[in-house]
Amino acid sequence: MNKYLKRGLIIVAALGILLYAAYLFMVAQTKKHSPEETVTYNTHGYNLEVFYNRPYKKDRVIFGRLVPYGQVWRTGANEATTFETSTDLTIGGKSLKAGKYTLWTIPEADSWTVIFNSKQYSWGVNRNGVTREAEHDALQVKVPVETLSNVVEQFTITLEDQGSKPVLALMWDETRVRVALQ
Repeated sequence: MNKYLKRGLIIVAALGILLYAAYLFMVAQTKKHSPEETVTYNTHGYNLEVFYNRPYKKDRVIFGRLVPYGQVWRTGANEATTFETSTDLTIGGKSLKAGKYTLWTIPEADSWTVIFNSKQYSWGVNRNGVTREAEHDALQVKVPVETLSNVVEQFTITLEDQGSKPVLALMWDETRVRVALQ
């Protein structure tokens, strides 16, 4: 093997290692600003789990500006938000089979469309925008917006107990939407 080829391979390998280290650094920095969270609900025969990343408001106008109205939002930051259920559910009178879904929303001023998509995506966006493929939507439901009296600084998803049924709640800024699960 001649010395130029050997040097070239060493340079390519070094660049590969450097790029991988830069990627890991970028991911770590991104996670610092939008940390991961997992919420679970294991009551009344329901076993639900939501994994998402929690961006901060940071004095920004969120809905209608940072998250535009009428456009699909990955519902969080970084990786696509996932929703998992071990039992079949009824949401808005529609059936959702047990399984793991990515959770997407289309925010509007008065209502949101909440979308459960059967495809798993490694990241919520790419260079061309949102990665959701509508043909994999398993269920869509429209829910009203509630205006909160206090600002929620960090995007928050909860699984609340309402009687003997869970409710999926999404909150950020002065906005909350709730999806009843049965």
